[in-house]
Parts: sequence; C-alpha cells; structure tokens
Amino acid sequence: MNTSSSDPSFVNTSSNHPAQPPMSYSDYYHNFDMNALLTEIFGKHLDDRLNAYMACCGRHVRDGRGDNLALVHEDTAGNVTRMTFAELDKASAQVANLLLSYGVKIGDQVATMLPRTPELLTIVLATWRIGAVYQPLFTAFGYDSIKYRMDKANTKVVFTNQENRGKFEDLAQQTKMVMVGSENDAQADSENSWGDDNYAKMMATQPQTVDAVLLDTDAPFLQMFTSGTVGKSKGVSVPLSALSAFYLYMRYAIDLRADDNYWNMADPGWAYGLYYAITGPLLLGVTTYFNEAGFDAANTRDFMVRHKITNLASSPTAFRMMKSSGVFEKSDTDTKLSLRCANSAGETLNTEVVNWVETYLNCKVCDQYGQTETGMTCCEHHALAHKCPVGSMGMALPGHTLVVLDDDMNILPDGEQGQLAVVVSQSPAFYFRGYSWNEKDAFADDYYLTGDVVERHSDGSYWFSGRDDDIIITAGYRVGPTDVENTVLEHEAVAESAAVGVPDEVRGHTIKSYVVLKDGIEGTDEIAKEIQELVRKRLSTHAYPREVEFVAALPKTPSGKIQRFLLRSLSAA
Repeated sequence: MNTSSSDPSFVNTSSNHPAQPPMSYSDYYHNFDMNALLTEIFGKHLDDRLNAYMACCGRHVRDGRGDNLALVHEDTAGNVTRMTFAELDKASAQVANLLLSYGVKIGDQVATMLPRTPELLTIVLATWRIGAVYQPLFTAFGYDSIKYRMDKANTKVVFTNQENRGKFEDLAQQTKMVMVGSENDAQADSENSWGDDNYAKMMATQPQTVDAVLLDTDAPFLQMFTSGTVGKSKGVSVPLSALSAFYLYMRYAIDLRADDNYWNMADPGWAYGLYYAITGPLLLGVTTYFNEAGFDAANTRDFMVRHKITNLASSPTAFRMMKSSGVFEKSDTDTKLSLRCANSAGETLNTEVVNWVETYLNCKVCDQYGQTETGMTCCEHHALAHKCPVGSMGMALPGHTLVVLDDDMNILPDGEQGQLAVVVSQSPAFYFRGYSWNEKDAFADDYYLTGDVVERHSDGSYWFSGRDDDIIITAGYRVGPTDVENTVLEHEAVAESAAVGVPDEVRGHTIKSYVVLKDGIEGTDEIAKEIQELVRKRLSTHAYPREVEFVAALPKTPSGKIQRFLLRSLSAA
C-alpha cells in the first residue's frame, strides 16, 4: 500500500476496451448474445465468474495486471493511498484467513460499517474470496436500522470503527466485532470497553494466500436491502450472475475506458455505490477513486481537479447542489476539469441541470435508471449510439426486454402511462428472482414489476412519471410528481422540490409543492405565485401546485431518494 499527500496523474492500461466510436445501440441490442458477452468479459477463463473476488481482482493478478492501480483513496485530511490489484490480492487473503478463523462459511454474511476506505474494499474482496456474502451497513444508520438488517441476515462478523461502534450496543453479543483503527480503539475508550479484535493486529498474523471458492452463478455474493421509500426495507440477495449485468452497464452506459480516472460519488453502503463504485470498475480492471470526505461542492470540484477525473457518476441531488453552490461558475485555469463524460442515477435529471453540466462541467451527462433489485435496466448509453431526448430515462439496457403494463397486466401502446416491467423470459442479463425472505411477490406471470410508472415513446425511450404509489390523481388526471418537480426546478430561486397529492373533496387530490430555495433566498408569496404560474404554463393547468410550502430540507432516504410518503403524511395531518 502506497500512501502520499499528492496524487500524480495516472493512466490506466488494464482494460481491453480502447476508445472507439460508439457502435449502434439498435445493432447491439437486437443482436445481443449472452455467450458472446461472457467471452468478452472473461475470455477463456469462464470459471472466474463463479467467484466475485476472482472476477474483480484475482484474474487481473493472474493475467499479469497485478501492478495496475485498483484504488486511489483520499482521506478527510487530504492524504492519498493507492493500492494495486496485487496489494489487494495479498491484503484480502489475510482478511479471508481471519474470517475463516472466525468460522465464517460459504453463504455466511459479513458486514462493514465503515466510511469509504481501503479497509472497506479489502474486506469486501476477502468476503467474496471465501464464498461468503458481503452485507453493507450505511454509516448514517441508527440502532434500529442496524438491528433489523443484522437480524434478518444473521450477520456473522462486523467490521467497524470507533466512531460507529457505539451503535451496535447489545448486537455484539450475537456477532463477532472487529475494530478498524488503532489497538487502543479496539481495547477501550473512556466510557466503554469493547474488547474487540483489532483489524491491523489480527491481519498481521494471517497468511497472504488463500484459494478462492468457486460457486454456482445463482449463489449470492451481496446481501442488499432496499432503501425503504415505502415501508420496511426488503432483502435483495444479489447472485453472481449479476456480474455480467454490472459489466454491461459499466461498459456501454458508463463507457468506462482504459484511460479513465473514474469516480463514482455514491456511498458503497447502498446499491449504486457498491455495484458501480466497487464491483463494476474492478470487474473491468479499472481504477476506482474513493473520496472519504462528505459532500461539499468546493471539495467535489477540487477532488476532480486534483485527480484529473475523466468519468464521473453521481446523483441528481449532487448535481443540483453543485449548481446551486455557484462554485463551478467561479472556476479558473487553476481549477480546470478533465471530465470526458458524466452519469446520473437515483432520480430524473431535468433539462436545466443537464444544460448546466454541459456548460460548467464541459461534458455530456447521461441519465440512467435502475433499482436495488435489478441494477441498472434503462439507460442513456455513452458507448452506444442512439437518439435520446433530454429528460428521458433512456433505452433498455441490452439483455433486457422492458414493457409498460396497465393494471390488468396488459401491454400498453406507446404514449400511455403504466407500470414498467421486465419480461423475464426475454431478458438473459436480468438476474433478480425475488426478495430474500419473500417479503413481497414482485412478479406477475413472466413480468418483474418495478412499481415505477413510466411512458414509452415511439423512439424506444422511456420517461419516468413516479412510483406507483406516488402518482397523483387530480380531477381524474394522472400526474407524475417528477414532471411537476422538474418544472418547479426551472425557477431560478429553487434548489430542490418535491410534489405530493393532498386530499381534496372536489378534485380527489390537489398538488402541493415542497420547495427548498437556494442559499440566501427567502420564501415569499411572490415566489410561490411565480412557481405556480411557471408550472401552469410549462406543464398544464391541472398539474400546477395549488399550494407551495418553503422548507429547509426534504426528507430523503440515506441514498438520496425523496421520501414522498412522509410529505404526504405531513400534508394530511
């Protein structure tokens, strides 16, 4: 492991995919071949897909790419650590042997509650190496969220640090705890005596080799939980067959290339970060960048400049915060960005943000849609040529057949709103087979039901309207909250917005907008009227918010999704 205080530019040469003109989306989609894809990913070593560690690290070392950088990590003090695939190979073997000494077996669950650190990445790979299942615990979780997930998964080992250790309280009685930090951290603090094993001390006594355990493609390697926008989180066991779907997204939507410096800003405590900031780039043998600091617009800009980031993945919320900060508009030659492309997931990007990214980040941003259950399934593809209007979710990811259904499970024609579904028998890259503990049946006949309301256009693009339970029916009209929210965001004073339905005796529901204004702007009746008039003119008379409430912040899941059900509860109170 190499640690320093500065980060010279680095060009990755590990990928098999040099820059080239985009191929036709239509040609690739309609001629998709799963066997050809597996050969593209794994070559002659198809058994590498039977262990996630082998797929994401071991094979790169075996094939002579061990000296390539796997990770560039910057801590909160600005210190930079780099790890090659060979260094990850040895370190993950030590952690794997430690897990074996704890009695961890194939299929057992191993968790971390850690910030974005080299130790987290090492533990993930070690867990996969011995056929165990990695379970993320987001660092913002409290006791109840932790207990719920650990009880469900019967978690065997948890790695955490001093900052988060107190959240586990009595949970440590049923689970082996390992403290990542100094030996003093592991032994005691001024109030508590944890008596946990110390990560570094235990690692030092472990061998640097261990065989990878080969499993079946339907064996799980990740234990996820949905973000819980409505109701309790549901368990999602991600099988090894998902690796090919992750590759499709990284290769053809993200367009990850050999010479990219790739930074996915999402926290690996959630699906988008774990799937596409860790698994995806390492699967392609490309360096991933970790920024341990919390989000701050200036820090985000400076991190991209220091590390010459060329390929960025983030969320609409982060892009909106970058925009509202004004930091990027003030950039000069000393803060010149190197971005080639950007990607956004989590919620719909509106036109204003897309135009801002192109102007101030100087690159194209592609909107992409997915779920914890499915990974990404509908995307604007950087590496596949297709027309895709701004504001759409994109086109079906190759290997996936998507349809729009009505309430009776009939396929709707283009231009009509209904529930987005995956046709399972016609989707060879689709891997989700149901929730871990059968919390809900998400399938109807041959369809996986996403619960998201969309509209398909004749060009093959899909347009998001909202969650099925978020759709507002007002005076007989179905209104997607996303359409209202995106229009409200076009007002120059607005930083964020959310729209919900409020019960009304005459119309059934009316629309209410919750609005977060940009820093320094106070909410007034005049601004509220301007917002209402903007939506009336840009969207429709029946879709304008009859009530506008200015708030300091919107309730969100830890992964950044607006919790509209909480706003509905407030409105109904």
